[in-house]
Amino acid sequence: MTILLLGSGGREHALAWKLLQSPTCKKLFVAPGNAGTASIASNVDIQPTDFIAVKDFVLKENITMVVVGPEDPLVAGIFDFFKEDEDLKSVPVIGPSKEGARLEGSKEYAKEFLIKHSIPTAAYDSFTAETVEKGCHFLETLKPPYVLKADGLAAGKGVVILNDLEEAKTELRSMLVDQKFGNASSKVVIEEFLDGIELSCFVITDGKNYKILPTAKDYKRIGEGDTGLNTGGMGAVSPVPFADAVLMEKIENRIVKPTIEGLNKEGIEYKGFVFIGLINVKGEPMVIEYNVRMGDPETEVVMPRIKSDLVELFQAVANQKLDQVTLEIDSRSATTVMMVSEGYPEAFEKGKKISGIENIKDSLVFHAGTKLENGSVLSNGGRVLAITSYGNDFKEALKKSYQNIEKLHFDKMYYRKDIGFDL
Repeated sequence: MTILLLGSGGREHALAWKLLQSPTCKKLFVAPGNAGTASIASNVDIQPTDFIAVKDFVLKENITMVVVGPEDPLVAGIFDFFKEDEDLKSVPVIGPSKEGARLEGSKEYAKEFLIKHSIPTAAYDSFTAETVEKGCHFLETLKPPYVLKADGLAAGKGVVILNDLEEAKTELRSMLVDQKFGNASSKVVIEEFLDGIELSCFVITDGKNYKILPTAKDYKRIGEGDTGLNTGGMGAVSPVPFADAVLMEKIENRIVKPTIEGLNKEGIEYKGFVFIGLINVKGEPMVIEYNVRMGDPETEVVMPRIKSDLVELFQAVANQKLDQVTLEIDSRSATTVMMVSEGYPEAFEKGKKISGIENIKDSLVFHAGTKLENGSVLSNGGRVLAITSYGNDFKEALKKSYQNIEKLHFDKMYYRKDIGFDL
């Protein structure tokens, strides 16, 4: 098979690494990719949302499967674009339809879906610039902290949690009236705060059948002890130690099953990943959000723990035969620590030369924001590298990741030294 993988981050490098382990993957292209994917596959200078360029490339290279990494092309409807095109309809796309992608593309749509299918989640309401004062009154009915979510895509940064009521009202006005997150915050969902510990549940589905992938927990805040601004993720641990058989049974029966059944009832075509952001409130799982693709940096710990052939799994998804394949999971723990550019998630510098990658032993290096220039690997994003290791438990795995990070260097490099601190 000749496969095209769309995306350019650590998630895509991890997916590429896993796809290439399959004997059926004869050639892999990554668009646009990064320095890491360039070392194992062929990068193509195409943006994932440029569907015409994607089409031309698919036809030119006789691509037999398209795997979609990030959310943007899914929300923009790449699945439907292929399905409705005479030349492309025989090429399977791993990712949901545009309607299915609304679970991530609109926080309000996701909340309505959760309520409609009796899936446990926080109480909420949504507001626009016209109803901003109603939103302020709604805040007054809640207990702090206050959770404000931009309705649209905001690259993982559109959620604000504040303890002070006046500050929350100011933030709401900033999001709606001043469009702090652009069009993403033309509507804002205000939610009751759920007190507990978060985890992510990953599911792969062909629309009827599903498999639950390894759980993971990521660390969103830039500062140690989970302080400071939200990022795309500073590290991850898999499996989640507190996700025991009892909790997993509740997650499957109360959340995963009704989600897949809900998609079915509504006639929504969905062939791909469902990422369910959960919170464990005193042993009861509740949904915080849906994403319609794998998480990043969670992919960097989930993919290394999958022993099954990923191409085979994707073929089963495309042919709606997921119930006919087995999913084998590595019993070891995996952890990843993200190395970022100083200043991230706000202003940061790019183009810093990275050294020491060749010295890494017993860890995997997944590139997130990197590029190749004259044979050198340079930083090209806020999140630069993810260092993933295996261990008998997450502590052993983290120890390896931290030991290997010491061999790496780029100017103004930063990472959190406390991943897994709350476990």
